[in-house]
Amino acid sequence: MLQTKLYPPRWREGLVPRPELVARLERGASGRLTLVSAPAGSGKTTLLGEWLAEHPSSSKTPAGREIAWLSLDAADSDLDRFWTYVVAALQAVRPELGEAARAMLESGHAPAIDVVLAMLLNDIAASPDDLVLVLDDYHVIESAEVHDAMAFLVDRLPPQMHIVILSRADPALPLARLRARGELVELRAAELRFSAAEAATFLGEVMGLDLAPADVEALEGRTEGWIAGLQLAALSMQGRDDVAGFVEAFAGNDRYIVDYLVEEVLQRQPPRVREFLLRTSILERLSGALCDAVTGQSDGATMLEELDRANLFVVPLDGRRQWYRYHHLFGDVLRAHLGTEPGEDASALHGRASEWYAAAGHVPEAIEHALRGGHLELAATLIESIARDTVRAYRPLQLVGWLRQLPDAVIQQHPVLCGYYPFGLFPAGEFEEATRWLDIADGLVADPPATARQSEEFDSLPGIIAIARGYGAMAVGDVDGTIEQARRALQVLPEEEYTWRAGAALLLSLVPWQMGDLDAAAVERLEGTAGLERAGDAALAISSIYDAGKLAMWRGRLREGREEFERGLELWSTTGDPRMPGAADLHIGLSAIAFERGDIDTAREHHEAAEEHARHALLPETLSRLAKSRARLHEADGEMDAAIADLEDAERLDVPATVPSHPIPAIRARVALRAGRVADVEAWREAQGVSADDPVVYAREYDHLTLARLLLHQAREQGTAANATAALGLLDRLLEAARGKRDGSVIEILLLQALASQALGDTEAALTPLAETLTRTEPEDYVCLFTSEGEPMRELLRAAVARGVSTAYASRLLGALGEAAPSAEAGASLPEPLTSREVEILRLIAAGMRNQEIADELVISVATVKRHIANAYGKLGVDHRTEAVARANELRLI
Repeated sequence: MLQTKLYPPRWREGLVPRPELVARLERGASGRLTLVSAPAGSGKTTLLGEWLAEHPSSSKTPAGREIAWLSLDAADSDLDRFWTYVVAALQAVRPELGEAARAMLESGHAPAIDVVLAMLLNDIAASPDDLVLVLDDYHVIESAEVHDAMAFLVDRLPPQMHIVILSRADPALPLARLRARGELVELRAAELRFSAAEAATFLGEVMGLDLAPADVEALEGRTEGWIAGLQLAALSMQGRDDVAGFVEAFAGNDRYIVDYLVEEVLQRQPPRVREFLLRTSILERLSGALCDAVTGQSDGATMLEELDRANLFVVPLDGRRQWYRYHHLFGDVLRAHLGTEPGEDASALHGRASEWYAAAGHVPEAIEHALRGGHLELAATLIESIARDTVRAYRPLQLVGWLRQLPDAVIQQHPVLCGYYPFGLFPAGEFEEATRWLDIADGLVADPPATARQSEEFDSLPGIIAIARGYGAMAVGDVDGTIEQARRALQVLPEEEYTWRAGAALLLSLVPWQMGDLDAAAVERLEGTAGLERAGDAALAISSIYDAGKLAMWRGRLREGREEFERGLELWSTTGDPRMPGAADLHIGLSAIAFERGDIDTAREHHEAAEEHARHALLPETLSRLAKSRARLHEADGEMDAAIADLEDAERLDVPATVPSHPIPAIRARVALRAGRVADVEAWREAQGVSADDPVVYAREYDHLTLARLLLHQAREQGTAANATAALGLLDRLLEAARGKRDGSVIEILLLQALASQALGDTEAALTPLAETLTRTEPEDYVCLFTSEGEPMRELLRAAVARGVSTAYASRLLGALGEAAPSAEAGASLPEPLTSREVEILRLIAAGMRNQEIADELVISVATVKRHIANAYGKLGVDHRTEAVARANELRLI
């Protein structure tokens, strides 16, 4: 029903034109905010309708600015709901805006709202055309969180966007500051009230009354130009003989005037109309068919058209006039009268509305009416009918919101609901409450109520409970409990319950992955993924295939990973649904593999495809992965600041997940190290409390490998052995833990061992782990693993070629590093190769630089320069600079 909130009002020919106010709105649209603040019935929405009517399309201002419209109601005080609707309103006129923000909001795991709004603002800033967002009835918003977020948005609005707020009261926004800066245009009750001339036009030409000028003047004065008051008065006067007497008696403050006039209007309507108004007042939105269901009549569409023509406080919500709503003030009064009208039963009316919505397939709206009408058993039955889909669609908190409106006793008549309830409570961090409901569900399985077996899922309930307990156990690190519950689920679930049995199998596969035995995890995942595909559960199957591809990459199997991601895309394409989640993640995986293989163009193509599909992403973790992918490409382009900023975005978007991921702070530390920001990496080390003496555990392996890189960098920069020795000791322990369980880790560890031995000056020792690394990586076409290590790796690869180690592959990697491979004789006469720092210093010597100049250039001490020069002299067998440069040139080292 969201679409009915997004249509601006249609201004009718024949209403009182207000060109001066329209001009003020147009002028204000060049600033940040226009506030139209006045009591109910002051013509705020009508004025905006006239502004729109100045442009033929009725969706733009006279200056051609597009209008995004959102009509608010009290339920929109929920932070995520409010911003979901704002994004939807913007997309109604600019479909490309805010897809990422909307995906986060609808995921059930949204990050901090300023992150969401920052992404939305970036989209708006990138849009070339001007845009106006109108928020109608903003006074219904009572949430301080929404107000704070609105202030954040207004303060950061790009120049091409303007906001108009229509409200009965001043919003809790920094109006004084905006006013002082000249960034606020205000229209208030004094400006909106009808003048005597406008009141005369309204009462005579619009409402069709033939009043004496004195009567018009009296009504205008007593209503103070309040438009709704004039309209209500005009409706009450229709059909009266003593108009002058009515006008003379018409007095009182606004509240009493409204009460009196509405009672007069209702009492003077034919019984058929009055009954229709009261019975349909329970509805937030009105259509002919829905009204028929609620009233028990068959003239709903005709009645709505008659009310519209009679100006009887109905507002059309779409261009075809199929959906309407009551003026909020009028609707409030109608509902109040419904409660006092003999023979009317609001509960029964809500029940009929619920039945209509359920039959029309709008089960969430059916649930809302069942709850409002007190039809608690009906509500529970409806919730149960979509509980499974709600959880699988990543809307667990919506499930919790409904169930919290039901007494425990009602929920307990539905054991399946008791089993699903924890799937909403766990994401909210309510572990004790989730466990309580699982205990209740277990009890109901043993002693079910009479109605329990009416649910098709009752036979699966023991398995559902076990899976919920298993995921709860994993969330708190209880591996034994996770295994026990997953195995129990597989024992008790019916064979045809493919989805839940697959969930149990996937839960089991996460245990070895979490513990670092990736080979075992790969075997155990096969059954779970196959089960999801058998069940035809495409969304979960695609997600599982992505995880399988990621697992293959972590196992050092790039070819297998690519095959999995491509298989996932094939499955995705068979769904025929462009909004089906998963495609963005699969393209991100393919981009990562192409990047690792050194095919940056293909990596970029897949990333761009992921960006496109991410407009339909449902999970913030997808957006976090996308930010990490973007960081890789920025780093490849040498844009290190942008890469680090991308990783900061990724960290803000990241949410806890059952599938392991590399810690983003460590990823960012590696980029910082390659950018030469050693202080930032040291800060990371201190913040993480990571040490070379730590016990080796899989959960910290990536952090320890990052630390090893830092230690090796420091060893090379400082020319000391202590850090390299510490790194080598750590790497030896990491290798022992990883062998036979995770080849991807083994590959990285071996590579770093080679670099550590090189930093210690032992090239021969370095070639042993390097040779094994090359043997493992050549079949998978690894490139970036080597090229990202820069000059130290270049030297090792030269030595490998010189000694005939994987010559063809090593030569190709040297080519990727930007040089032709040296011949086998290059530098071969040296008993010990020069380090990268020694070669760099020799090149600067050859350029004529002195020791102090070299120290300044490399940001090291003069003493360190002298130590490197002395080491180079010894390796080259020379005694002074000229000989050193000549010998290095002879060996083609510089």
